[in-house]
Amino acid sequence: MNRVHINDTTLRDGEQAAGVAFNVEEKVTLAAFMDAMGIPELEVGIPAMGGDEAIAITQMTRSGFRTALTGWNRAVRSDIEASIACGLQRVHISIPVSEIQIAAKFQGNYRKAIECLHDTIAFARDEGLYVSIGGEDSSRAEENFLLEVAQSAEQWGASRFRFCDTVGILDPATTASKVSKLVQGLSIPVEMHAHNDFGLANANALAGLQAGATSVNTTVNGLGERAGNTALEEIVMALKRIYSLNLGIDTTRLRELSLFVATISGCSVPPWKAIVGDNAFAHESGIHAHGVLQNPQTYEAFAPEEVGGNRQLAIGKHSGRHSLLNLLQQYGIHPSKEEAQSVLDAVRNFSIQAKRSLTVEEAIGLAHSQLAS
Repeated sequence: MNRVHINDTTLRDGEQAAGVAFNVEEKVTLAAFMDAMGIPELEVGIPAMGGDEAIAITQMTRSGFRTALTGWNRAVRSDIEASIACGLQRVHISIPVSEIQIAAKFQGNYRKAIECLHDTIAFARDEGLYVSIGGEDSSRAEENFLLEVAQSAEQWGASRFRFCDTVGILDPATTASKVSKLVQGLSIPVEMHAHNDFGLANANALAGLQAGATSVNTTVNGLGERAGNTALEEIVMALKRIYSLNLGIDTTRLRELSLFVATISGCSVPPWKAIVGDNAFAHESGIHAHGVLQNPQTYEAFAPEEVGGNRQLAIGKHSGRHSLLNLLQQYGIHPSKEEAQSVLDAVRNFSIQAKRSLTVEEAIGLAHSQLAS
């Protein structure tokens, strides 16, 4: 992997998660946030929906963002016209490529699907637009037909082809094999679009990139239809830390971005969520806390500050004396070894009864109570 292009689709595929609906202000604010962070491309929504969706997209195109703004379209001329009306200069055109999708949307008429794709590409190119093509359900398409569609799209003027694992049924090895064949047969870039139905979206996205794809769709917090999509924060940090790729994205704002999207989507972030979850840099186990106090690298892959997080030494059932003493000493409490054990026993009992870690106030209160007895 020499270079990777992030094309975030929180504003389109992320918002398509069941029960999620952004208003105009939220969509524009989120776009501005990601633009400020240096995310190079945003798929901003579906102009053909009209109404508030079109208003939000139009506001984005007039905001002077540095990030490239792309609208999602069906292979229908009126969709492209709606994108143009919003001021977009880039369009993504989705076309079904699997037997099951073509049967559902084109009554099994493969020729009709290809004709619609040709006509919309031709119209968009005549209007001077950048054109990206998405093979809906690429993972279940017959491979020779998929390549034929992609090569035809390239010949007709498309500048990128999106490989879509629409129902998230691939594993990394199969993804790599399918994407590699596509990359070898095209001159234009291939983009990865993975869904998380089996919890493999991130792994499949990375496998596709290793196989030669150079662009990847993401969503903040992995927000998206059904089980969600490839998570922006996880892919960015994996590329940065595991593959040593500097994407020019301000990672120190990833947690802030995550919390904002959680607020406007109404979808909370699990505490164990990688990179941005509350527990991503929390240590309760005595062995872990002792190690982190000596050297954070013992149990952290990178510093929490790198993603806008904070290290926490949680006090609870699994705590040891080192982390407890570290906390108590910060508040001027210096117990003997026996006193510290007494406080620790009280902390563990409290944690078991409450079924959670203690707050700082609770831990200090217990210490004062134990030491006064």
